[in-house]
Amino acid sequence: NKGKKPKAIIAVHLYGMPFKVDEIHDLSKIYEIPVIEDSAESLGSSFNGRKCGTFGDFAILSFNGNKIITTSGGGALVTKTETLKEKVVFLSTQAREQSPAYVHSEIGYNYRMSNIVAGIGRGQMTVLDEFVAKRRSNFEFYKEHLTHDAIRFLEEPQGSFSNRWLTCILTDSFEIREELRLLLQAENIESRPLWKPMHQQPVFKDAPKYLNGVSDELFEKGLCLPSGSNLTDNERNRIINCINEFFC
Repeated sequence: NKGKKPKAIIAVHLYGMPFKVDEIHDLSKIYEIPVIEDSAESLGSSFNGRKCGTFGDFAILSFNGNKIITTSGGGALVTKTETLKEKVVFLSTQAREQSPAYVHSEIGYNYRMSNIVAGIGRGQMTVLDEFVAKRRSNFEFYKEHLTHDAIRFLEEPQGSFSNRWLTCILTDSFEIREELRLLLQAENIESRPLWKPMHQQPVFKDAPKYLNGVSDELFEKGLCLPSGSNLTDNERNRIINCINEFFC
């Protein structure tokens, strides 16, 4: 309406759950705005049988130590065209021209992953499906054993397949969420609130925002439970026992 449009739509597959792909795609086409997929948490997820990370003009993957597979740090960028790929590689290798001298026609960056770290990532890719199955098993275990009315789980919309990177629950209030988090912490069980909304971050306090209250409510009432691919049955049982005792 103001004659301006965003440079890009950044759509996030939050906690491994695919975003509303069809709706975002339609908006992108109507207004001719490119889509950047934040697929940091969604490696192994899919929508209508198509893998997350393949819907946008670009997609970003994370291989941080807490992700479903890891290279200990760093990530990857996925794009559909060779031209865009070559531009990304050029910028990520300090924008150095093909010249025997160090010639730079643009400002570049040192965003390269070492061969050793990349080799670790290639090895990790072979166990991705196994790790996705384990994360989904964690979700099903929690859902089966945490049946209190005060706990809600985030279900998969039709057509979505989530890697369940983290299993998240919603409680009835901030007070319940925080009391439960502190109880788990006292038992040496790590949990954490859902992501703090961007408009609540001090660095973005003066940025434009368009709110409907959903992100604030999720932050207040949501809790991420332990979801590692190597959780044992004994560890999962200890977690649900603590939570069930809290709600009894």
